[in-house]
Amino acid sequence: MNQQTVQSLSLFDLLARSWRRPSAVADLCFNADGSTVAFTSVDGTVAIAAVVDQEPPESRIRVSGDLGQTTIRPREKPPVPLIASASFGDDDVPIAAYLNSGFLIGTAAGEVVHLTAKGEAAEALIKIEGPIVAIDHSARTALTAVSDGHDVFLSRDRGDLTRLEHDGTSSTDALAFSPDGRRLASGLGNGLSIWAIEGSASLIRDFSFPARPTSIRWSDDCAWLACGLETGGFALVSIADGLSGVVAGFPSQVRAVSWSRLENALLASGAFRIAGWSMTAPPLDGETAGALETGRAGLVLVETVAAHPQKKLVAAGFANGRITVALIGGRDELLVRPLGSGVTALAWSSDGQHLAVGTVDGTAAIITFPAQMFK
Repeated sequence: MNQQTVQSLSLFDLLARSWRRPSAVADLCFNADGSTVAFTSVDGTVAIAAVVDQEPPESRIRVSGDLGQTTIRPREKPPVPLIASASFGDDDVPIAAYLNSGFLIGTAAGEVVHLTAKGEAAEALIKIEGPIVAIDHSARTALTAVSDGHDVFLSRDRGDLTRLEHDGTSSTDALAFSPDGRRLASGLGNGLSIWAIEGSASLIRDFSFPARPTSIRWSDDCAWLACGLETGGFALVSIADGLSGVVAGFPSQVRAVSWSRLENALLASGAFRIAGWSMTAPPLDGETAGALETGRAGLVLVETVAAHPQKKLVAAGFANGRITVALIGGRDELLVRPLGSGVTALAWSSDGQHLAVGTVDGTAAIITFPAQMFK
């Protein structure tokens, strides 16, 4: 490889380990101890990758003695192959981290399967009638919540299954435990229900939105909840006082929302730049309150965002495959990949060193950043 070719490589080419799945990557999830990441595909399969990089960037960095210029050589070996599962359904399957190193998979057959870090499917932990369309697990309370699209069930132990009683008959296909494990949010038609789940589960409050929630994300302090909507932007809910509002005006569906604890900010996809708001002035009363100019505006939609867990940064994936890491509230951004297949999923490891990526063409990747890159 000549020098000119090396210089034309993107950061993605130099830092990422990537694999190609037979179909588009729908979602991804790091396990609790950060040792593996699981990629779900639209064909119902799951593939697991080890997070540890066999050729970490630090081992490939060279600083020239005369000019002090830092370069990184390309990888010499192919990445360790993914561990692929059999299909759990005809479509993408819901996934959640479980115990220290495993995952829970909701299957089309109505089973919750424990998938180990080695890709082994253990016995089913929960069985309901009908396919499982949503799942979440709280490590704090050892509770698992599942939905068949109509009802929500809680499991505290194997075989112990409780249906959450609710007057509504609308569809329920989004679930999320609060970080402290004391609350459960569930989509309910064009709205949301918040449940207290300590002891006997009880309904706290219902919220109505103009469209169906497709994603639910709690803030780290459990004070706020944001929901991407099927159409019309995203909803924002204040847990303490029950106030809610909708931030509209997006040119595309808000497929992802993400919270930055360090910056006390909320980030969203669905616009031609990374959309962000400071929660010192939450956008309950209007889209411009507390708005943060983040990254650079362009002509391509942001499909997904993921706030860095330890720095005031956010990663963004675009419809044209572009991947950037931007300073929240600033125009500065790092171009990781200029072009490629549309990005469908992004997530940081808990230490912020690794960024997992999924794309429309089935690419599953882990980008490992050198420690000195984000000082």
